[in-house]
Amino acid sequence: MILCDIGNTNASFLQNGKITHIKVSEFKNYKPNEKVYFICVNEEILRMIDNDEMFVNLEPYFEIDTIYQGLGVDRKAGCYMINDGVIVDAGSAITVDIMANSLHLGGYILPGIASMLNAYKSISPRLDVTLNSQIDIDALPQKTSDAVSYGIIKPIITLISKLAGSKKVYFTGGDGDFLSKFFKNAICDKMLIFRAMQKIIDEKKEILK
Repeated sequence: MILCDIGNTNASFLQNGKITHIKVSEFKNYKPNEKVYFICVNEEILRMIDNDEMFVNLEPYFEIDTIYQGLGVDRKAGCYMINDGVIVDAGSAITVDIMANSLHLGGYILPGIASMLNAYKSISPRLDVTLNSQIDIDALPQKTSDAVSYGIIKPIITLISKLAGSKKVYFTGGDGDFLSKFFKNAICDKMLIFRAMQKIIDEKKEILK
């Protein structure tokens, strides 16, 4: 069985316990030799594969209790696995959602870290820096490169901390491991979305045969 989480930048696969990634541009030429169970937030890719019998779209089976309009299937999948806590999916965008007693209370979206770095770069060549992953967010920076890193990381951490309070914070996505290090009550789960997909397949196995 192949599971695939298709985003706006990358497609991530889980097969035989191993996670692999390819660019969305490469996915357009992807021809599987067995069925692929997928979720997809990329409209172009979805149109391309939605009527292909080798691909099974799991989106219609994810249902959570929420009044949020337009909640993406990737966010639904993360919330599907958590009864109580904050779910942070840190990829091309950073999505933050809060669950309480299996009820989705809402959430918000931030640009991903790479997007923020590119935004600084577009302002001035002097702001074209790499992220300082060791930045001390409790001390004011004393050089420009650290000021950029601080300006990216500190607001992300502050917003999540304020929302989470004493709740556990579940991190997934490419930058999830990095961001989780700023929280005492963090759980980093790279498999969160895939586990949600597998749970749906197990629950709907009669339909998804």
